[in-house]
Amino acid sequence: MSTVDKMLIKGIRSFDPDNKHVITFFKPLTLIVGHNGAGKTTIIECLKLSCTGEMPPNARSGHSFIHDPKVGGETETKGQIKLRFKTAAGKDVVCIRSFQLTQKVSKMEFKAIESVLQTINPHTGEKVCLSYRCADMDKEIPALMGVSKAILENVIFVHQDEANWPLQDPSTLKKKFDDIFSATRYTKALEVIKKLHKDQAQEIKTYKLKLENLQTLKDAAYKLRESIAKDEERTELVKRQMQELEGSIHDLDAKILNASETLKHLQNLNDQLSTKKAVRSTRRDEKRRQKADLPEKNIDTDEELKEWKTKFDDRIRDLGTQIFKLEREQDDTKTKSNFLGQTIKDSIWDVSKLQNEANAYLDLKKQRDSTIQNLFARHNLGSLPDPPFNNEVAINLTDRIKSRLRDLEKDLQDKKKLNEAEVKKAWDRYMESNDRWKLKEAQHQAKAEIKNDLLKRIEKKKNERDSFESSVSNCDLSRIDEKEKNMRIEVERKTNQLAVRDFDSVIRQKQSEVFLIDQDITAVTREKNVLDGDRDDRVLLSHKKTDLEIHKRKHRKIIDDYKDRIRGVLKGRLPPDKDLKCEITQALRVVTMEFDDLSTKSREVEKEVTMFQMKIQEVNNNLCKHRKDLESKRRYIETRLQALDQQSFTVDSYTKVLDSAKEKRDVHKSKYNFADGMRQMFDPFERVARAHHICPCCERPFSPDEEDEFVKKQKVKAATSSEQIKALLVESSGADSFFQQVDKLRMFYEEYLKIGKEAIPDAEKELSELTEEMEQKSQALDDVLAVSAQVKSDKDLIEALVQPIETADRLLQEIQIRQKEVDDLEYKLDIQGPGAKSLEDIQLELTNLQSKKDNLHAELEKLREEQRYMEGDLSSIQMRWHSVREEKMRAENMFHDYERTEEELEHLADEKSQIELDEKLFAEALGPLSREKDKLLNDYNEIKAELGRQCEEQAEQSRNYKQEVDELLKTNSKIKEYNDLKKGERLQELQEKLRLSESQLQSCDTRLQEISAELGRSNKLMESQEELRRNIDANLNYRKTKAEVRLLTQEVESLEAKILQFGEISKFEAELLKLSQERERLLSELNKFQGTISVYQSNISNHKVDLKQAQYKDIDKRYFDQLIQLKTSEMANKDLDRYYNALDKALMRFHSMKMEEINKIIRELWQQTYRGQDIDYICIHSDSESAGTRSYSYKVLMQTGDTELEMRGRCSAGQKVLASLIIRLALAETFCLNCGILALDEPTTNLDGPNAESLAAALVRIMEDRKGQENFQLIVITHDERFAQLIGQRQHAEKYYRVTKDDHQHSIIEAQEIFD
Repeated sequence: MSTVDKMLIKGIRSFDPDNKHVITFFKPLTLIVGHNGAGKTTIIECLKLSCTGEMPPNARSGHSFIHDPKVGGETETKGQIKLRFKTAAGKDVVCIRSFQLTQKVSKMEFKAIESVLQTINPHTGEKVCLSYRCADMDKEIPALMGVSKAILENVIFVHQDEANWPLQDPSTLKKKFDDIFSATRYTKALEVIKKLHKDQAQEIKTYKLKLENLQTLKDAAYKLRESIAKDEERTELVKRQMQELEGSIHDLDAKILNASETLKHLQNLNDQLSTKKAVRSTRRDEKRRQKADLPEKNIDTDEELKEWKTKFDDRIRDLGTQIFKLEREQDDTKTKSNFLGQTIKDSIWDVSKLQNEANAYLDLKKQRDSTIQNLFARHNLGSLPDPPFNNEVAINLTDRIKSRLRDLEKDLQDKKKLNEAEVKKAWDRYMESNDRWKLKEAQHQAKAEIKNDLLKRIEKKKNERDSFESSVSNCDLSRIDEKEKNMRIEVERKTNQLAVRDFDSVIRQKQSEVFLIDQDITAVTREKNVLDGDRDDRVLLSHKKTDLEIHKRKHRKIIDDYKDRIRGVLKGRLPPDKDLKCEITQALRVVTMEFDDLSTKSREVEKEVTMFQMKIQEVNNNLCKHRKDLESKRRYIETRLQALDQQSFTVDSYTKVLDSAKEKRDVHKSKYNFADGMRQMFDPFERVARAHHICPCCERPFSPDEEDEFVKKQKVKAATSSEQIKALLVESSGADSFFQQVDKLRMFYEEYLKIGKEAIPDAEKELSELTEEMEQKSQALDDVLAVSAQVKSDKDLIEALVQPIETADRLLQEIQIRQKEVDDLEYKLDIQGPGAKSLEDIQLELTNLQSKKDNLHAELEKLREEQRYMEGDLSSIQMRWHSVREEKMRAENMFHDYERTEEELEHLADEKSQIELDEKLFAEALGPLSREKDKLLNDYNEIKAELGRQCEEQAEQSRNYKQEVDELLKTNSKIKEYNDLKKGERLQELQEKLRLSESQLQSCDTRLQEISAELGRSNKLMESQEELRRNIDANLNYRKTKAEVRLLTQEVESLEAKILQFGEISKFEAELLKLSQERERLLSELNKFQGTISVYQSNISNHKVDLKQAQYKDIDKRYFDQLIQLKTSEMANKDLDRYYNALDKALMRFHSMKMEEINKIIRELWQQTYRGQDIDYICIHSDSESAGTRSYSYKVLMQTGDTELEMRGRCSAGQKVLASLIIRLALAETFCLNCGILALDEPTTNLDGPNAESLAAALVRIMEDRKGQENFQLIVITHDERFAQLIGQRQHAEKYYRVTKDDHQHSIIEAQEIFD
């Protein structure tokens, strides 16, 4: 059963946000007392919020629930509630909810910042914290406490404003009871089941229609499959016929191919013959043309002409070499001439430019001297030497000018500082006067505002005085005083009369008399019943004794039969008969728990053994896989090495092969790189030699012969080195290719090493460890199974005893019951003696006692009626007395207010006259101050203007002088730049270079003329040699064409002879045509069969396409699935119907049972508590809202005599409070089986004294009844000290809590001792 232990409150409502307030909840009672507004209800609100997450009513979404930050002058307040409680399982849990309230610019912002559940881990003893969203926390805590959220809100922790919910409007009452009964959830479940049943029925109809449709489709699919099978048989028959035709066509194709090849060969021969004849004709025409164009027919042989042509080529080559050299020299000379011309042009440009700069330099010097003379003359800077000035003199004079400029600037700065000081003094004098004027003006305005405020206050006080004066004149204070005194005397007289009568003691005395008479009536009634039953008692006693003996014999027989087994089970003990069942049950429980523990342990060990077996199997598989991978990689590497080098290698020699291949590749690559470098170095030598006519190595000039010899050697070297480089490139490429292929095996070799040195040893080690652990686990499993078998045998032995022992215990209980019945009958018969009363005497005595009881009831009712009348009269007199006292106090307060207003008016008049005098003095003082302020402002403006003008004139002179100095400095910088660059010396150097280049250009032009004359002569000689060469070429070409014509004539004759051997082409063409026609006939028949097959295949394809349509796809499976779905849906629908009926009956039975239990408790509590006679008892009535539903409407009824009335709207406020409390107590008794907490907030609200006392007595009785229950907790919050004393007794609690407020109006909780 769940209970609350402690709660911490910080920053909630009026509780201080900086201090923690802790309250401990006692058992069975926690009493909290305090005056109104102290913060008692906040404790209930915190409990409810911690457990349900619901804010109190009117909390404005939490804004008014957290301590307002404006009260403490802060912008943010943090609140926290920490509740420690025991769950329904007895586990300690701490719930922490934290909040934050922030003051924004225009609004307050509330935020729930943390929700945490803390608990202790039972295995480690460590604290475990779980953070939740607020919604999850609101679900988790009710589940832990074992009650629903509705019970926590509406029964256990009910706010004072919502305490009377049982008598609210019907809709609210229905919602509350539905939540408490969880009826909404089950009603919705019924509706969902009903709707599901209906939807399922509709789906079953749909399934049946679908099944019929699928049956039709299934039949159609069966017909399509039959058609496909028949068409496939026909297709096979036609295919066999087609194969025979294709064989005949194949033979014809061979014959046609042979004839075609023969015909094609003849046609090729004819084509070759025609081509040869055409070429021969062309060559004959060309031969005739060459003969006609031949300038001179030579009689020399072909060999002589070719030899002559070879020598002629050498002579032509020598002449061409000479011409080439001349042309090259001509080009070099032209290049040199052009270079010299360009050099001359550049030199002329540079000379002219430097000459202009020299002229400008002279002009600048003249300008500088003129400027220095002007500055010295204008500003009286002293005497000057005669111009022109050299550079040193000019620099000295410029320094004197710059020094004068610095003096002028310093004088200007000094002048500005003096002017600023003068202006500041004038401004300070003005500001002092202005401040004095502003001060007087502000004082004058303040006095005026004070005067206006006083006038308004005087007017307001006059109105108040007039109002009080009229009220005082209408009030007779002496009459009111006399009336109050008379009323007080009357109240005292009525009170004394009520005290003299002492109704309470008389009523208690009468009630005790009624109680004694009730006991006498009960005793007499018992005597009467004894006399009525005495006739049959002796017969009944005989039967009971016989039955008792039979049961004793049966019980003894069972014990005797099983006592040896019992001693064996209980280790030699034979307990008493009454404890036998308990002992056996306890032994069975112990053995069962031991057996369950062993079974659980054996299952766990078995799982571990199975797991180890699976791991061993997995490791074995991995080991086999690694070994296979190792072997496959070894074979692959050795095979690849053998394929590369054609030698037998092992995998261990891989690194040696790799290093050897790498070394061989590097050697060949270095040889190739060396040869290629030599080639790249020698290749440009030929170009450099031809271009610059010098040796590329030593840069020595070449003569033409030396140059030709050098170029020839370079060509020979290039040809030799090219062949060598190609050979080296082939060797290097081969070595590199071999290395790359060997290097590709490196990854496989590394994997081979990794598997052999890491994976396999690791797997073997893991396998041995797992095997050893599995053996240990297997041994442990065998041990556990052995112990489990022994325990199971003990368990079976005890279970065999359970049934006989239960029979023996049942017989023992029946023996005890029958023995008691026998003893009662014997005692009953023994007490009857000769002096016993007769039945008539007893009946007369019973009638007298009943009459006395009725008389006492009538007297009690009369006393209560008289007491109510006198108390009502006293209450009416007291109310009139209180109203007169209030009227008297109002009159006295009005008189005092009138006098206070008169005094205030006099005081305000004095203040007004003093302020008017001060205002006049301030106005007179403002005139001189204003005139003084204006005069000082004018003086400031005049001084500022005059000093500014003087300073500006001096600044203008300084600026003009500075501008002239800057011009002089610029001129000096240009002169210095010209001298620093030494441009005069450079001008002389360029003029000398120009003269030298002009003389070299004249020499180049003379050499060009000589080369041109010699080149003309060589060209004429070259032209005459060309004409001789053309004549030799023409003779050689004519003789070549003549030989080709003779050769073509021989070939034509040979082709004509071959054609005659084969015969005529027309014969082969006729045979080929006949074979082709026969083939066409056979192809026609084949096509006919193919058409037939295509028709069959088209039908098959169409049928297959039809079968592939969505409607035929998986039609058999779909039909079977639909059939299963239909049958299962029908079965499920029947189950839904049964579930609906079972849940419906269970809900009705649960609701009626609970309502009967609740009303029984309500009736008992009402009769024990309520002290009035107008209501006998109350109950909760529930009606079903409509037929076919399990939705109920609720109302609270009160029974008055034989009349049953609805209580809402007919009861007083006190009856409403009492009824609501009793209903909550009944609901707590019924529904809070797992939660023994009940919190009552101000339960005596609107209750009179007797009802409050009876409520206290009822609560005391509840605590007495629950004192054996450890987890019962009653939390009572009240401001009624009398009620607190009635229930706060030391046997229920040692302390109670008092809630008060400190000096800062913060709530504090103090624990105080309870004294008897």
